[in-house]
Amino acid sequence: MTLRLRALVLVRAFTQPSALVMFFFGFSSGLPFLLVGGTLSGWLKQSGVTLDSIGLISYLSLTYSLKFVWAPLVDRLPLPVFRYFGQRRGWLLLAQCVLGLALLGMAYLTPGGRLLPFLLMVGVAAFAGATQDTVIDAYRIEIAPPEEQGALASTYTFGYRIALIASGALALVLAQQVGWASAYRVMAALLLVPIVATLVAREPSHVRRRARDLRDALQDGVIGPFARFFSRFGGWLGTWLLLFILLFKISDQMLGPIALPFYLHAGFSLVQIAEVSKVFGVMVGLAGAFAGGAAVLRWRAERCMPWALAAAAVSNLLFLLLSWHPGQVDWFIVMIVGDNFSTGLLGTVAVAFLSDLTDHRYTATQYALFSSLTVVSGKLIGGLSGVFVTTIGYDGYFIFSCLATLPALAIWWRLRPLLDRHRATG
Repeated sequence: MTLRLRALVLVRAFTQPSALVMFFFGFSSGLPFLLVGGTLSGWLKQSGVTLDSIGLISYLSLTYSLKFVWAPLVDRLPLPVFRYFGQRRGWLLLAQCVLGLALLGMAYLTPGGRLLPFLLMVGVAAFAGATQDTVIDAYRIEIAPPEEQGALASTYTFGYRIALIASGALALVLAQQVGWASAYRVMAALLLVPIVATLVAREPSHVRRRARDLRDALQDGVIGPFARFFSRFGGWLGTWLLLFILLFKISDQMLGPIALPFYLHAGFSLVQIAEVSKVFGVMVGLAGAFAGGAAVLRWRAERCMPWALAAAAVSNLLFLLLSWHPGQVDWFIVMIVGDNFSTGLLGTVAVAFLSDLTDHRYTATQYALFSSLTVVSGKLIGGLSGVFVTTIGYDGYFIFSCLATLPALAIWWRLRPLLDRHRATG
């Protein structure tokens, strides 16, 4: 393939209508991520909540790791009223509305007022965010063929990263200027944009079989996706795949609950964090995401995976620079460039890799299982990050987070030949 033809293929992939839709859906997915995670940690810290408690509160976002539990409903259950918009768009519209109401509830209650009801609203927001992720992942896989998934993953990531600027930088600036509650009200209002996109998007043409009765629904919606996965890959290869999926993003997920508290500990203001981490850093992440999309189109996700894994792991060591040079913006920028570029790169490669493993008959359930597994190990360790930092310090935790990727790299070394042999035999 000539260079010009490759460029035309890239342009076509990134400019198709489905790519534009995925940009807005990516924005919808990205908006709640920090609002129930990193940004929320800053609100809790400034409200007097201890670092240990902040880490434990981050377990509320484990709903993102459990979404495969209710994913069969998303795949098979038509919703009253919302079914008018179709199976995918109906579920997505409901999740977006619930998310907006939960964010408004958080703004009304505040952690300094009624903490337990506030945390309940955080849990509802995380549940709604996880549900819409399940729907959007299924929509993306069903709306375009496998060869276009890398481009859709990139535009999705573009929208996701723009949402991170809003829920990170904009939220932090608003919090410093007009207060946290007002910031969260603005975030809820921003959901109107993806809601409109949901209303005008087309429903995928993929037709899902209706269950004849409850037993048939359980067999087809719950047992079927897992049985089909092991039928397709076999017990040995399937087990290796699930173990790899469980571990390969662990380094990336471990730092979530303590990143913003660490920046504050290093002497940066909310505005500085917003400018460097939440605006500049997100733009660097976008560059990494598009680099990942182009790499997947050129070499496929499997060839890119070990390099993306290694880059994400090593980038965690850059946090040491900020620990050794607290309050120095230049070192903050260096750290953010390395960390966010590698995160964007791995994110796009991961989406393309997991999409390729997903069977279209069980899109929502299988992809929800895969994406849930990618975050559960890192989330479990991240929830104890405050305890780890208290025990071994920030430096020790950053080194630990880098080394945590070694098991995934070792599994990939064993897994890749098995995958190649499986594809060769059809």
